[in-house]
Amino acid sequence: MDHTVVERELELKLVLSPERSVPVPARLGYRSDDPYAVHVSFHIDSEHPVDWTFARELLVEGVFRPCGHGDVRVWPTKVDGRGVVLMALSSPDGDALLEAPAAQVSAWLERTLRAVPPGSEAGRLGLDGALDELLAR
Repeated sequence: MDHTVVERELELKLVLSPERSVPVPARLGYRSDDPYAVHVSFHIDSEHPVDWTFARELLVEGVFRPCGHGDVRVWPTKVDGRGVVLMALSSPDGDALLEAPAAQVSAWLERTLRAVPPGSEAGRLGLDGALDELLAR
């Protein structure tokens, strides 16, 4: 089965305070052979990028309404009249609040949804073929 990769580089903002943020280069990634997940790499030009993986469904829903709990929370808002998506990420190493342009995230998500429509993800995992191979032995 062919695999599709959908990527988008964009500049996020790491929110340090209500008045201050710093730009963070990032790459959004989606692979049809890992159909339930989205991958976000931060500091893509640095020697040690930071990678996060979480449910595509969480990001899709977070474009429209607050969702998530625990390590990843996503919600839409407006900043200076612009639509943005906020991502709050928590790990044992620290917490980060990132702001992404809603239009760019939405356009990228639409491409992932065309590549693997919602509800068809399980068919992309190849579990039936693997199970058939296991049972044939």
